[in-house]
Amino acid sequence: MKKNEELVSIITPVYNCSKILPETIECVINQTYKNWEMILVDDCTPDNSAEIIKEYKKKDDRIKYFKLEKNSGAAVARNRALKEANGRFIAYLDADDLWAKEKLEKQINFMLEHNYAFTCTDYEKIDVNGKSLNKIVKIPTKVNYNLFLRNTIIQTVGVIVDTKITGKGVLVMPNIRRRQDAATWCQLLKSGYDCYECPYNLSYYRVVPNSLSSNKFKAIKMNWYWYRKIEKLPFFKTCYCFIGYAFNAVKKRIYLKK
Repeated sequence: MKKNEELVSIITPVYNCSKILPETIECVINQTYKNWEMILVDDCTPDNSAEIIKEYKKKDDRIKYFKLEKNSGAAVARNRALKEANGRFIAYLDADDLWAKEKLEKQINFMLEHNYAFTCTDYEKIDVNGKSLNKIVKIPTKVNYNLFLRNTIIQTVGVIVDTKITGKGVLVMPNIRRRQDAATWCQLLKSGYDCYECPYNLSYYRVVPNSLSSNKFKAIKMNWYWYRKIEKLPFFKTCYCFIGYAFNAVKKRIYLKK
């Protein structure tokens, strides 16, 4: 660990990911930034993910394991991890995603240099086997609340938040099964913390067939619910934002090739 490295708490909900979980944990262990804790919360997964985590935990005490009493979804799991977090910085890494080994070091140095509270790296899409899909998604230089409503481009795998600036309360996720991460970014944005691009491709978002995020009809339905029930937007602003969301969703499918 380098001198004066601030602690980073990495939040990872775990459910049905035993085949790819070791790779995710390894990408954290291999970070060039060493002062981290990885908080994995078992959402009553039916596979052997718990055993995998416990084996890593024996070898590295920076790995923390907690289990929910019942299956409750990613929001509850992340909130439990947030409660247990001791770090100044909160980073999000889902159990099927990956980071480049310099991710924490480069992003945190970038945040400290510019005094940014909320940043997201550019990210690359990979398939279920970890193979690149040759699509790099670039984050706008700065994302405010109104831009995010029309372009939900902030991706959880790329996010780090400095709680020394924001506090932890604004990161408590609403208890909904979908779009809880987007609703949380809105909480930050509405509180005056714009999201800044960390201009490096350091994160890898795994596109998993039959996942919640891959079901486009459900995604559309939940986005409308998010606008109306969570953000409580007026009907016509909802329509305006929804058109922007649909346009940018298509645009993301034809993003930059490597």
